Amino acid sequence: MPISVFDLFKIGVGPSSSHTVGPMMAAFKFSAVLRDSQLLDQVSRLEVHLYGSLSATGIGHGTDHAIIMGLLGERPDTIDPSIINTTIAALKETRSLSLGRQKDVTFEWDQDIIFHEESLPHHPNAMKLCAFAEDGSLLTANTYYSVGGGFVVDQNQVDAKLEDMDTAKIPFDFNSAEELLAICKREGMSISRLMMENEKTWRGEQEVRDELWRIWQVMCECIDNGLTHEGILPGGLNVKRRARQLHQRLQAAEQNDCLIATTFSAMEWVNIFALAVNEENAAGGRMVTAPTNGAAGIIPAVLHYYMKFQAGANDRNVVDFLLAAGAIGILCKKNASISGAEVGCQGEVGSACAMAAAGLAEVMGATPEQVENAAEIGLEHNLGLTCDPVGGLVQVPCIERNAIATVKAINAAQMALRGDGTHFISLDKVIRTMRDTGKDMLDKYKETSKGGLAVNAIEC
Repeated sequence: MPISVFDLFKIGVGPSSSHTVGPMMAAFKFSAVLRDSQLLDQVSRLEVHLYGSLSATGIGHGTDHAIIMGLLGERPDTIDPSIINTTIAALKETRSLSLGRQKDVTFEWDQDIIFHEESLPHHPNAMKLCAFAEDGSLLTANTYYSVGGGFVVDQNQVDAKLEDMDTAKIPFDFNSAEELLAICKREGMSISRLMMENEKTWRGEQEVRDELWRIWQVMCECIDNGLTHEGILPGGLNVKRRARQLHQRLQAAEQNDCLIATTFSAMEWVNIFALAVNEENAAGGRMVTAPTNGAAGIIPAVLHYYMKFQAGANDRNVVDFLLAAGAIGILCKKNASISGAEVGCQGEVGSACAMAAAGLAEVMGATPEQVENAAEIGLEHNLGLTCDPVGGLVQVPCIERNAIATVKAINAAQMALRGDGTHFISLDKVIRTMRDTGKDMLDKYKETSKGGLAVNAIEC
């Protein structure tokens, strides 16, 4: 099924696209189904069942809070993040939930949210929502899977083997980088132009440009907020925000003739931008999945650096960057996964690094072959990366990991631009390797906080 660039870049809230954005959207859909089926008035009680990774790290990722806000009728792209904590506190005190903001139902926090150790077969990020009548009978239930990047499918879609009910026919469909490059060569198109033609299946070209610019503005606001806020991140690890202080130091630094100081200026800027985004994400701020929340700092940091320091940079560059990045994200999602719970952090940070490298190469004038090479380099050197968040929080090692991958993305683009696009390992082979590595990876390294740094960082 066709994937739009707007499926990859979604406006939402932190700290996780799969554990926060996806579950909130699933709960919103469940509430809407109750309303549309005229069952809302019959609902007396609700149950929330969490499975697999949503159960193991759901509390640290705010999954429970996100689901409640969705049941209240809030969407991740429109919710004001500042209302979440006060709303949850009021619900716990009153033991009443305003379903869809229309019907008050009983909700006992400690009883009606149930955490299950087992995983469901389709995907490790699973949740089941149940609505009961006053006599205790089950009115309706549905199982949802948050498959990464804010994508959600329900049991009906799974049973029908459809993860996307969109049946639109795009003019230049591609399922591999090889196909993508062949189409670009045949049509004489850049990757960003090909993506634009596909996006015009759903929207006019100006609407695509306007919406991508709006997404970019949210990314910029997220960076600005991260450079403004300071203090300790929530969750109990006592991780201190660093972006603001590092930004102030960099701005105040005197010119230093030391080789490492002058040549590492780009690294310092993109580090700060990435840290700013991911600190905002960890604090539950407004985000753009790129393609996930856990990896949300990489693409904005690279693009922000380009827009800030590249002479003549303009809004067309923003659009082309995001479109080219989106093409790589589509390949990663179609042929492997962008879910840390499915293939580890290589699917999140690795995919984002490849996307950012491709986007930067595109706006620097790369050929389609060089863009593909940049993406391949970015992803190849994140293979095997585990998802092992300490305490189930998207903080350690996630925040710094975004900064490191940002520098990798720039280096990957630079290396590709120095070549002619020919290289030994294709992007398709690297994506396939990511998929296979994810299958071989033990579950304790896939967003369960049961292995890696998540256990070795805790003093027993």
